[in-house]
Amino acid sequence: MKRLILMRHAKTEPWGEGVDDFGRALTERGKEDAKRMAEELVGMGWSPERILVSTARRARETCSEVAKVVEGEKVRPMESLYLSGVRGLADAVAQNDGAGTLMLIGHNPGLHDFSMEILREGGSFDHQDALRLVEKFPTSCCALFEADEHGAFVPVHFRLAGVLRAKDFREADASS
Repeated sequence: MKRLILMRHAKTEPWGEGVDDFGRALTERGKEDAKRMAEELVGMGWSPERILVSTARRARETCSEVAKVVEGEKVRPMESLYLSGVRGLADAVAQNDGAGTLMLIGHNPGLHDFSMEILREGGSFDHQDALRLVEKFPTSCCALFEADEHGAFVPVHFRLAGVLRAKDFREADASS
């Protein structure tokens, strides 16, 4: 079985005057959310063997928080992932599909569009997860896809297996 995790970078400082978009840093909540998402992924048995990450600061800092939890991953920074569209993201995944579980950390709108393309072609195991993915792809969100095929990356072979949102875990923690 092959797995693909698409993760949007965690919460960042606001973009504004004097703040370069490429250099925006994570907030403290962003760091906590990224780490929590990694813990959830590991708990589910979804530890990535390889992580492709945009070279933008917020994506690299998200990856750093994930790497504190995930052991043995190989990180590959890729400039082409910064604000990349569906085609660029699909090419990056296809070029790195040797990993059993591949994670890509990047940006919207490209990640949301890419996840929707895979969902349209491959479908979902759970209708509610599909609806959640269609609705929104917020910061720290992870879309989890699985394929029975071990060959080259072909979106139609992947089905949505889950959607993880940091906000859901924060709300669950607050009510505990």
